[in-house]
Amino acid sequence: MKVDIWSDVICPYCYIGKRKFEMALQQFPHKAKIEIEWHSFELDPRSKPEAGTNVYDYLAERKGQSREWAEHVHEQVTQAALQVGLVYNFDQAIVANTFDAHRLIQLAKNSNLGDIAEERLFKAYFTEGKNIADHGTLIDLGKEIGLKEPAIREMFLSKAMEEEVRNDEANAQILGIRGVPFFVLNNKYGISGAQAPEMFLQALHKAWSEFEKVNSITKLGSDGADACSMEGEC
Repeated sequence: MKVDIWSDVICPYCYIGKRKFEMALQQFPHKAKIEIEWHSFELDPRSKPEAGTNVYDYLAERKGQSREWAEHVHEQVTQAALQVGLVYNFDQAIVANTFDAHRLIQLAKNSNLGDIAEERLFKAYFTEGKNIADHGTLIDLGKEIGLKEPAIREMFLSKAMEEEVRNDEANAQILGIRGVPFFVLNNKYGISGAQAPEMFLQALHKAWSEFEKVNSITKLGSDGADACSMEGEC
């Protein structure tokens, strides 16, 4: 069963939502049959932050609030992250445009490394204070997860993976997705935000029950009819 997730790697609740969904998935009896695909979503596609801009001033300016208000908001998010085992170091975070980071994730998806890429970029931004708009940084992170350096460099020298990012964002608009994280289970059930693991688990069970009905085979006749097995027995 497919689970599609729209996310931005500078979205604090996307990382928290990822962890909560994983907690639910660990309790789901059919977890081995769940296919997860990450999709690109830019919270601020026009962002061109000046060098040295910190997250507090950046958020305060965007929302028309004070720096003190922004610091309080980030402290609340930091505490929420700690509850699911994540360490956020906003004092070290470098505000960055995420378009090229999404291109790297799209490249990683071609090698079935999408989830690993998403995790690595989250950690790089929120915990390690890395500049995820810098091509050198992205190349290093891509190599860490198993991508080949020449392939990453070639991508950044071209327009490769740009269409894939734009397609994801266009699909988000079609679905009416206005914020992330946003989870779509079995192409039917949408879940917005970093919900509690119990909510995700309940949704997984509901979506699976319908998926199983659609994909099950109704047997006609008796099991005792003549047949041959994969073990060569007839």
